[in-house]
Amino acid sequence: MEKKLILLIEDNPDDELLALRALKKNNITSNVVVVRDGLEAVNYLFAEGEYVGRDKNDIPDVILLDLKLPKLDGVEVLKRIRENDVTSMIPVVMLTSSNEERDIMNAYKVGANSFICKPVDFEQFLEATKQIGTYWLGLNVTPMGLSQ
Repeated sequence: MEKKLILLIEDNPDDELLALRALKKNNITSNVVVVRDGLEAVNYLFAEGEYVGRDKNDIPDVILLDLKLPKLDGVEVLKRIRENDVTSMIPVVMLTSSNEERDIMNAYKVGANSFICKPVDFEQFLEATKQIGTYWLGLNVTPMGLSQ
């Protein structure tokens, strides 16, 4: 699998570490950028704030987005992603501990490509991460211009 860019938007340090370990253990050799709140995610994607000067055309191949985030929640981040021509087609996987029907419906209404409840067990999380990587970074085809 060629090296691709994953944007992991996760505020929980334990879940961040778990995701990074699972990606590494599954040999998903992508570049992973981690941001820890919704505002930082928006700033990263649109090269604003602390990310001014970053090439905003260097967009992620997939975004793993937590739902419950400080500053801006995941649904608000997703809305901003979908409203922008440059980022609107990036696959966004909601990776969250919530399994509430309302959260699932809201995520899909604003354009989530997938909604995955984080498994608590590491082996199950490992398997989920493997499947995410295989599908979104290996099998999924994106429109021209999104591939790095």
